[in-house]
Amino acid sequence: MFHALYVVAFVILAVLALGNLIRNMMLLGADTRRDPRPSFGSGNQPQTSGTVPHPEMLDERGKVTREPLLVMRSISVDDAREKLDALYEASDGTSEASPDESAD
Repeated sequence: MFHALYVVAFVILAVLALGNLIRNMMLLGADTRRDPRPSFGSGNQPQTSGTVPHPEMLDERGKVTREPLLVMRSISVDDAREKLDALYEASDGTSEASPDESAD
């Protein structure tokens, strides 16, 4: 008896899941065919879309920045290792000279 109840419950859940999947796929297809959202205020034009960009995307005057916010430079592994070694040597946790060397 319980086996039949489990099968019926599984079939109901499977039908609901497939219906949800089909509905989401149809909505996704409709969203991709729609025009892309207008870009945030360009130049001196005020924003008419009603959306507000994130504050980090604005410059001092409140205009949307168009340049990249983070520029990373590629360096070799050896250069990175040398810089890390120099930072380690210059850190406060290490002593400049060992006690044996200061006695000379």
